[in-house]
Amino acid sequence: MPVKLTIIGAGPGGYVAAIRAAQKGAGVTVVESAEVGGTCLNWGCIPTKTIIASAEALAHVRNAADFGIEVSGEVGYNLAKVRERKDKVVSIQVKGIKGLFKSWGVSLIEGRGSLLSPDVVRVVQKDGTTMDVKSDKVIIATGSRPAKLPGFPFDGESVITSDDAVLLKKIPQSLLIVGAGVIGSEFAFIYRTFGADVTMVEMVPHAISTEDEEMSELLERELKKAKIKLMVNVKVEKVEKGSDGMMTARLSNGQEIRTEMILVSIGRSLNSENLGLDDVEVSRGKRGEIVVNERMETSVPGVYAIGDVTGKIMLAHVASHQGLVAVENALGGNEMMDYAVVPSCIFTMPEIGSVGLREKAAAEKGIKYRVGRFQYRALGKAHAIGEITGMMKILADEATDKVLGVHICGAHATDLIHEGALAITMGATAKQLGHMIHAHPTLAEGVMEAAEDVHKTAIHVPKSQ
Repeated sequence: MPVKLTIIGAGPGGYVAAIRAAQKGAGVTVVESAEVGGTCLNWGCIPTKTIIASAEALAHVRNAADFGIEVSGEVGYNLAKVRERKDKVVSIQVKGIKGLFKSWGVSLIEGRGSLLSPDVVRVVQKDGTTMDVKSDKVIIATGSRPAKLPGFPFDGESVITSDDAVLLKKIPQSLLIVGAGVIGSEFAFIYRTFGADVTMVEMVPHAISTEDEEMSELLERELKKAKIKLMVNVKVEKVEKGSDGMMTARLSNGQEIRTEMILVSIGRSLNSENLGLDDVEVSRGKRGEIVVNERMETSVPGVYAIGDVTGKIMLAHVASHQGLVAVENALGGNEMMDYAVVPSCIFTMPEIGSVGLREKAAAEKGIKYRVGRFQYRALGKAHAIGEITGMMKILADEATDKVLGVHICGAHATDLIHEGALAITMGATAKQLGHMIHAHPTLAEGVMEAAEDVHKTAIHVPKSQ
């Protein structure tokens, strides 16, 4: 008899796990309360990147004269059509997942699932009726949601979350973004390109503070060029709505900001409530995260958890990989989750891609390393496409020359970073990466030159004085 597997949640972790389990011969049931694809497909990764593509297209048209292209008349945008295109892209992907489910014989139940016991999932369906699904193993993949600040009058109009921001109901004249992390910074460029006057408030010293400091500083310069105001080391203490509909935010430094709209982007809250976890004694951590081991097993045999709800690295591609590991183990295998090489991709303007150690982390670990850098402006391809802003940076172990970290800020950084991920995964040295023949003219040549610069042999870097 095939193993019966029930998965609660059909986001990038759940749906990938479902398809892999079905490929391996399991009988798979997926329970989803909203739509397949989860936050990533419906509210996060795909909608935002589709909107960013529209913003970039608008920016390119505005700069068309630099390429000898004459555009007559006023350049503008149709917000309804931007939103329509976003919805169409999402719809195509949703249909694609459902088509894959049908192809592999995965059963989809629309409703909210919770654990009645380690082998029974109770589903409250959309019509209010309940049904119990019995299986041999269960995978919890319920994801996360935008975190909200207490005391903020969230209404989806004047005070919004990232979920509201992708709806693009309007472009405000002024926008205050609370939090200059990944999500906040992406929306800053989107809304600024569409004409909003954007201010960002961040509690820590840098925007995108999780990234290498040089990358953060480079992005901050681009924020300034785009006339996006960034205020660091400050937090919003109180928000009030005036009789004129304008919002007033009082800051910890005594300043007040009047703005038409406030976007709160301070991270994610875990969807670990109302799942019956306490009843079946599934352990949770201090943040509510479901505690799992390297096999993605919870404290209860036969119950696994993957994705954001585990509180690990909260990225869609991590959730997908966790799903593959969980399925392998649920079906009798012995796979371990390894977080050593996880690319991070940030779709700001310009993009940021990173993998491996940041300089600060290497220093804290006491690792002696060398650094190689290469500027986009030294690449012929960068000039050809009009994208000369940016830098590629490589950290290599001083003793072994193995690549420890790769950081890129610039055009197509989110695609280029996978060369660094492969190098770290394969244990390649900076010398090997630099000796690999790279096609010309490409942006990837910058990775080669940065690797060569580790040993100060990059061809297109002037001699140090």
